[in-house]
Amino acid sequence: MNVLMLVQSNVAHDARVLREARSLADEGHTIHIVGKDVPQTWQPPAGITVESVSGGTGLKAKPGGGASTGGGGDAGSGSAARSGVVGQARSAARWALLPQHRQSVWRTWCERAREAIGDRKYDVVHAHDFNVLVLAAELAEKSGAQLVYDSHEWWSGRERHGRPTPLERARELKIEREIVAKADAVLTVSAGIAERLGKWRSTPVAVVRNSFPIAEGTAAGTLAERPAGVVYAGRIGAARDIETLLVATAALHLETLLMGNADREFLPHLRMTDATVRVEPARPVDEVDEVLRRVGISVVTLTDTCENHRLALPNKVFHAVRAGVPVVAADLPELRRLVTGYGIGALYRPGDAASMQRALEQVTADYAALCANVAKAREELNWDQDSKELVRVYQALAGAR
Repeated sequence: MNVLMLVQSNVAHDARVLREARSLADEGHTIHIVGKDVPQTWQPPAGITVESVSGGTGLKAKPGGGASTGGGGDAGSGSAARSGVVGQARSAARWALLPQHRQSVWRTWCERAREAIGDRKYDVVHAHDFNVLVLAAELAEKSGAQLVYDSHEWWSGRERHGRPTPLERARELKIEREIVAKADAVLTVSAGIAERLGKWRSTPVAVVRNSFPIAEGTAAGTLAERPAGVVYAGRIGAARDIETLLVATAALHLETLLMGNADREFLPHLRMTDATVRVEPARPVDEVDEVLRRVGISVVTLTDTCENHRLALPNKVFHAVRAGVPVVAADLPELRRLVTGYGIGALYRPGDAASMQRALEQVTADYAALCANVAKAREELNWDQDSKELVRVYQALAGAR
């Protein structure tokens, strides 16, 4: 079947989208992905074509547009005071305008994607997350295609930054419920989200977890006897509970590596007083494997501040399993079920540095046994297994056509 995938992300770094596209291409499907701001120099895997569309700048000033970002002025306490007031005003403006900016970027991307796709027809339109779902439903109806909704998170319960937008949330919830009810197939990343989405439709929601393909050379025996420190490999930003991690590892004097794309506004506010903390840019999956095995413990941190976090199964926990290292993870329902069910690490109470410290000490003390559990869990927690559900869904769609 000819499949159109829509996603408002840089496909080059979107592991879930690429894994699914590769698995479907291997089954003989033709995959075309429309993504957001994909580097021109990046080449997609064989059998997959990628088209890039920009979401624009939203409410941000365009380069060269003359918007001021601060600068010179008179030195002295008066200048510092004015700078502080200006900074507070900017923060307040950002808080107030962020939801509007976000909607502007999403809307602009969808308009440009619609133009780029034109009258091309597909057998399946596959929507990666809610912000492309309305466009996907429109395109599917227009070309007589089947619609797949791939919910990467519990959208209506996700953490939102900026001013509260209750009307926007209610409107999105209504739209999501209506489209989920009529979609030809719905996928998601955890059993908890599947249960909630399943209440809106008459057929089951398929769970396709964010696991990784099995990598060579990741046997538990290649690890050190004791961990040297901890690795946080993911986006460095608000609501990830990174602050709690830094307090806990400072108390234990553990090597701490934050590795990933950092939110520009967030990083300066982190209190990294311990000299053992390093921040490094994101790396390819195989390189992250090597770092995890060298350092020894993967941390899967999240705040307990929204329903989406309570239902989440982040990439990080499956990446740790692929690399063969145990985890210290936030004690949230879906993570708890996975970590305790397979015995692959310890849990900490979000926001509680003492709780995280105890979890790190527990993993260090039981390191050899936990590594053995991770090696065993890898037999089930891998993409070779999870992709079977994706393939099954598409086989059913092909049969229905």
